[in-house]
This record gives sequence, structure tokens and C-alpha cells, in this order.
Amino acid sequence: MPKSRLRKNRSLIPQTIERAPLSGIKESPRWLAPVMVAAFLAGLIWIVIFYVSGTRYPIPNIGAWNMLVGFVFIGFGFTLATRWR
Repeated sequence: MPKSRLRKNRSLIPQTIERAPLSGIKESPRWLAPVMVAAFLAGLIWIVIFYVSGTRYPIPNIGAWNMLVGFVFIGFGFTLATRWR
């Protein structure tokens, strides 16, 4: 009976790994993370002040619209968070 052909052991053959060039990776601007965190905190503090003051502050005479202002800050923070890499 004929002898079967021997195969090369693939574990001994060095494998080359192709990597993406580093120049193609985009980074976030330096200002993005601090502004994002500041927007989150500003919205949170705005809403807390609204509740603690008995719905009179931070802007008097607009009532419950103060909640909307706080959520706009938080929404702006989430918008920036989608651009963070």
C-alpha cells in the first residue's frame, strides 16, 4: 500500500498578522470628555436645585419648565457621548 503524503505542521510556520494602520484611527478632541461630563453634571444639579427649592429656582417664574432645561443639558451630554471615541 502506498504511503500517504506528509503534511507540514502549521504550528511551526510563523504567522503574520496584518494590522490596521494607526493613522486611520480617529480620536476625540480633548475638550469633548470634560464638556460632556460638565453637561451631565449641570443638568443633574439643575434638576436637584429645582426639587430642593420647592420648584422656585434656578429660574423663577418658569415653573416646571426648569425640568426641561435640566433635561436639555443631560440630552446635550448624551449627544456628546455618542461622538466620544
